Amino acid sequence: MNFLEQITERAKSDVKTIVLPESNDMRTLKAAAMILEKGIANIVLVGNEEEIKKLAGDLDISKAKIVDPEKSDKFEDYVNTFYELRKAKGMTPEKAREIMKDPLYFGVMMVKKDDADGMVSGAVHSTADTLRPALQILKTASGTKLVSAFFVIVVPDCEYGHNGTFIYADSGLVENPNAEELSEIAITSARTFKQLVQAEPVVAMLSYSTYGSAKSELTEKVIQATQLAKQKAPDLLIDGELQADAALVPAVGKTKAPGSPVAGKANVLIFPDLNCGNIAYKLTQRLAKAEAYGPITQGIAKPVNDLSRGCSAEDIVGVVAITAVQAQAQNS
Repeated sequence: MNFLEQITERAKSDVKTIVLPESNDMRTLKAAAMILEKGIANIVLVGNEEEIKKLAGDLDISKAKIVDPEKSDKFEDYVNTFYELRKAKGMTPEKAREIMKDPLYFGVMMVKKDDADGMVSGAVHSTADTLRPALQILKTASGTKLVSAFFVIVVPDCEYGHNGTFIYADSGLVENPNAEELSEIAITSARTFKQLVQAEPVVAMLSYSTYGSAKSELTEKVIQATQLAKQKAPDLLIDGELQADAALVPAVGKTKAPGSPVAGKANVLIFPDLNCGNIAYKLTQRLAKAEAYGPITQGIAKPVNDLSRGCSAEDIVGVVAITAVQAQAQNS
């Protein structure tokens, strides 16, 4: 059973309710039909019921709950809650009313008020549009200082990582983290790996240098981040700075970083900046024919996940399953 099949089965074992606010997109409706047919999650579509059903055509979305924000009996409560959350930032009741008509804001408020367990968006909206309401309404999770993004990478016929499965972070959101932020990304990614892959995380802080083989401002950031991560999470297997081959290949790790508990065993790869993380995941996906699931967010109080605007309906199904499993973990 591959990673996505395992995630799907876990989602089906404790069905959660996921909001899909982009109901004017055919891929979203196709995904909703597949999710409902397979019993992966309960689905809420946000928008005009007549327009949604017309666009869906022959697709069976009869089990989906369709909510039109302005016709919802919870609209006033949502408006008032949003106003109270943002009034210190200059929010007015009138402005809150207009904003809450936006399907993305309405969807996130459903999650905030426990009328849904998570939300998936991004097929037609930018990452900023998807995450802005989540950060304004849900904010960061308890004990988390930073929201970041990762990809689950599954490489076929791969002897490295956890049966070829890795987390790459941050590969979708934080552009140039400082040492403190990089340490937070590492710790959160380790917890995410354990949650989603159900295996022990082994975290490599990647650089173009291994154990001081080069010295620069770039390597110093990774060294400092590694030290901070070890101080904050002494129970986790984290080491660096490590070159990618030292992190992955046992023989190289033994030579370049003798005595390292991580070298040659890494399954969570932490990149020094978004350039490295994004380039690496795309190269792995294309050259190694890997499956890449993401970008998935981590660190938000409740799960709200972004999609690539080039996503397929099948991609949406996968992200919904992952979001449901994240919701299970937060509710446990």
